[in-house]
Amino acid sequence: MALVASDESVAQQKSRNAAAAPAAAAPTAGGDYAKRFAEVCAACHGADGRSDMPGTPALAGQHSFYAITQLFLFREGRRDNDAMTAIAKTLKDDDLRGFSDFIGTLPPLPASPPPTPTDPARMSRGRELAQQHKCFFCHGNDLAGGQQVPRIVGQREEYLQMSLQGFKSGKRPGYTMAMTEAVSQIAPTDLDTLAYFAARFVAPAALGK
Repeated sequence: MALVASDESVAQQKSRNAAAAPAAAAPTAGGDYAKRFAEVCAACHGADGRSDMPGTPALAGQHSFYAITQLFLFREGRRDNDAMTAIAKTLKDDDLRGFSDFIGTLPPLPASPPPTPTDPARMSRGRELAQQHKCFFCHGNDLAGGQQVPRIVGQREEYLQMSLQGFKSGKRPGYTMAMTEAVSQIAPTDLDTLAYFAARFVAPAALGK
């Protein structure tokens, strides 16, 4: 998950909003994080967690443990994004838990149809790369992740590309070095193929439904 909006104008607007109305991210009676998600997060990430904004990850189906880790990294300045940093730096530990627990309740939603027909040859190459570099071992045979490992199946392709390239360059830090080490020897074009594959992957069980 990576809670990121790449559009600079959106980041600047959200930064201004966060500065002008810090109460939006302040603790509220009853801990109504569903309401706060709608107020603070839905404009970029979608009311149901399925973002339509390029460069902004889908949160639907993401795991609460992974979400709280990313919010912590933003709050502590270890991940760099103006919009997310402006919001996360106002959050207390209870807020991190509240938002991440709510995110963990959002059910997975199908990805939007790709703009072009899926290329079988590229999907086959993506599967080979995923097997070779143990993507299935960590993220699961359905790429749905679990606990601190993110759900990547059906994630936005351009966000996956940005994340993988960021891990390789060192611009995107992880909570551990696992991803940095995993992608260190993978060519940039192959990282793009992995992003293509994960964004369009359909697990065998899902095909049978």
